[in-house]
Amino acid sequence: MKFRFESHEPEVYRRKARLISVAMAAQLIVLGMLFAQLLTRTFGSSLWLNALGVLLGLVATSLVFAALRERPWMQEMRYVWQLKHHLSRVSGYLPALRRGVAEHNHVALGILSFYHQGMAQLAELNGRTLDDDSELIAERQQLLEQRERLGLPLEVDGYDTEDLAAFKRG
Repeated sequence: MKFRFESHEPEVYRRKARLISVAMAAQLIVLGMLFAQLLTRTFGSSLWLNALGVLLGLVATSLVFAALRERPWMQEMRYVWQLKHHLSRVSGYLPALRRGVAEHNHVALGILSFYHQGMAQLAELNGRTLDDDSELIAERQQLLEQRERLGLPLEVDGYDTEDLAAFKRG
């Protein structure tokens, strides 16, 4: 399966992320309180019933969220979740990928380039910079130089998830 980068407006993503976060938090509070009140009125006052009400509110909120996540207006959120998932997955292979790049493995070079581009895109979408980690910046620059020397495009459009199988995790 190939994961490809998509272009999204950072301001639109951040606005939607804030709105959805507030809406889901409000829904959790309302449903948690509603379930807690229903349980304590039915079975009497108890800390465990209040906790169960909050847990039921969390489950209900999760179900609503799961039902809504495929809506078109959630596209940016879905993309960022997928990007984070793939970056997290690749990060488990970083030592092996770095060894592969040192051995001039083109697949490792592509996946590590994806990792750095993905981290940069995620930072941009979240309104942050990557200026605080000099080692990652140096590694990214080395990757760009190596891609240029090999005549490869400086940027990748994504990565094939099956390519990670060639490397040992950790």
